[in-house]
Amino acid sequence: MTKGLVASTLVLLSTLVSAPLMAESCENLLKLASPAVSITLAKKIDAGAFTSGGSPKMFSHLPAFCRVAATLKPTSASDIRIEVWLPLIGWNGKFLAVGSGGWGGSIAYDGMADALQRGYATSATDDGHSGPSASFIQGHPEKFIDFAYRAEHEMTVEAKALIKTFYGREARLSYWNGCSGGGREGLLQAYRYPDEFDGIIAGDPADVRRNSWALWLAVQTFKDPADYISPDKYSMIHRAVLNACDANDGLKDGLIGNPESCHVSLKSLECKAADNSDCLTPRQIQTAQTIMSPATTPTGKVLFPRLEPGTELRWTRLAGGPAPADLFLDEFRYVVYQDPNWDWKTFNLERDAAKSNAVDKDIDSLDPHLASFAKHGGKLLLYHGWADQQVAPGSSIEFYKSVLALSEDPAQASNWIRLFMAPGMGHCSGGEGPDNFDKISLIEQWVEQGKPPAQITASHQTAGHVDRTRPLCPYPQVARYNGSGNIDNAANFTCSNPQ
Repeated sequence: MTKGLVASTLVLLSTLVSAPLMAESCENLLKLASPAVSITLAKKIDAGAFTSGGSPKMFSHLPAFCRVAATLKPTSASDIRIEVWLPLIGWNGKFLAVGSGGWGGSIAYDGMADALQRGYATSATDDGHSGPSASFIQGHPEKFIDFAYRAEHEMTVEAKALIKTFYGREARLSYWNGCSGGGREGLLQAYRYPDEFDGIIAGDPADVRRNSWALWLAVQTFKDPADYISPDKYSMIHRAVLNACDANDGLKDGLIGNPESCHVSLKSLECKAADNSDCLTPRQIQTAQTIMSPATTPTGKVLFPRLEPGTELRWTRLAGGPAPADLFLDEFRYVVYQDPNWDWKTFNLERDAAKSNAVDKDIDSLDPHLASFAKHGGKLLLYHGWADQQVAPGSSIEFYKSVLALSEDPAQASNWIRLFMAPGMGHCSGGEGPDNFDKISLIEQWVEQGKPPAQITASHQTAGHVDRTRPLCPYPQVARYNGSGNIDNAANFTCSNPQ
């Protein structure tokens, strides 16, 4: 056999391996309609030819795929839009569902693009409505259920059916990847449909209780103008916090490695004379201390953990005013009180948190009873930024501890659930700390190779260049400097229990 023939044969074999044997053409998927499913698009997309929502931006890096769009109506009130992308070549035999953020309302194309590039068949949903507002819920209780968990489940069922029809076989493994609202969605799926996913990535899960916390902070921090702290003072407060706590982890590096051990008094920042940009009034000191304190009822009951020290540069989201962000306010306008004109200044923590919890109970509240997911063999990778400015990091720690407490054998729970806290990382990404790590490869290694992550190497980038790496440690461990070597190199740190 000549070298040329050998080469041609190898290329042909490679193509046959990478190209899935289609049991059905892309266009023929249009025929799969049912009373509850309308396939509105089934079209082959050439490599690099996809545009998002009519935008001129091209996803030039994407391989060729079959793009399917569908509308799902599990109830007469439902109007759930989904997309499913099926690789035309190089399918890895697996499925990855992508979560939504906030109140949903759009398809997460970026997450789908990442999954497709990795060879996955992938899907996402708008959670049953269009646009970022929660106004769709008012007067439509079934749409609230769609948003909370049903849209994600129905999307997954339909995506798996399309995969089987298109390729002639089922996906061999299924994964979920979501942060913020998508993190919450992943945990709800693990509880309600424990056999649906083999691995779930849930980052900074936005427990709905945080909306009460956010409204409480609004009342405490800018309802009265005298309490308000202008953003130009945030950096001063941040420096004071770092001075108090940065070195607690054994290294002064601009990051608070273990914020749980950080308790700061800002009394030294009090103005000696008139208010100015270099000091805080007594009322502003109280505001700052409130922001870094848990939401507590008059009887001392903690309803939501604190915003951790280290988030001061990004307090605007919660404490910037002049009104709470719609993301938080919509819970009470459209879900609790069903009144778009509801006045946030009337908010009462004990009363309104109870009302919110009652409405969300059994629909959108997280449940730590995940024994069935663990029994199925599922793996749960939880992560949360210590400097998250939208969801108090302690809420993920509370959830994790609750799961352990309910486990038949808490000592063995690390075989299927692990929590990683990221120092200096903001909400899902950003911040001063390392915030980039390959979550999908981590969950793949755990599920497919039985290798749970002992630690995660994360990186921080400036202007596209990596300038710091650090290990993220399984909670409650923290990364400690070994005493020598570059402090921006993860290899010079070791994960250990906090002192």
